[in-house]
Amino acid sequence: MAVDKVALISGASRGIGASVAKTLYEAGWKVSLGMRTPKLPDWANPARVHVMEYDAADPEAATAWAEQARAALGPITAIVANAGIMIPKNVIEAEDSDFDDMFEVNVKAPRRLAKAAWDDLIACGAGRIIVLASLSGKRVKSAGSSSYSVSKFAAVALTHGFRQVGFDHGIRATAVCPGFVATDMAVSLTGKPTTEMTQPEDLAAAIAMLLALPNTASVTEFHVNCQAEEFF
Repeated sequence: MAVDKVALISGASRGIGASVAKTLYEAGWKVSLGMRTPKLPDWANPARVHVMEYDAADPEAATAWAEQARAALGPITAIVANAGIMIPKNVIEAEDSDFDDMFEVNVKAPRRLAKAAWDDLIACGAGRIIVLASLSGKRVKSAGSSSYSVSKFAAVALTHGFRQVGFDHGIRATAVCPGFVATDMAVSLTGKPTTEMTQPEDLAAAIAMLLALPNTASVTEFHVNCQAEEFF
């Protein structure tokens, strides 16, 4: 019997998360949307879309979300850990509290989500974890992004950890590492026109493709850029 595809998507109220939610929904998934202010999207059928108040900085939020999503939609087969924050300070300017805040949301929150859904991901035999990292998790592009990069390097390493722990159980994990995506965060960081950035819906299409790959086609990192760099 076919297993329903059920994804938890954090940071789903706008930008990349909202685009991933709509793309997966249109591909036949059931989706549970983690939002600071829960609101059912206008495209959503409540039978296939669950919304939940979710604060990635709250250590208890992941367990509560997974329990309610499971009750509403069934066992969880995928996690898309998209919620993230950036504090634009270099590694000298930043305070310990800045690092704590970025690690809480960018690293600890994805780990908590995966842990809360881990038994379901194993049970389905083809669990999937997508961590929205960043090209800042692959190189340090500027002084101002250096503290953020520390957290995103850790997010990429976390994804490799998921892959190692879950591989024999059919779990596949991918760190999706985009450059500038046309979102509020990117607009605040660069003068590049949004038309020249990666579009959220294009990144969402790539994530849907990664989630659909069989266990024999594992992609551990997926790099996306809107501009030419030495390696990305």
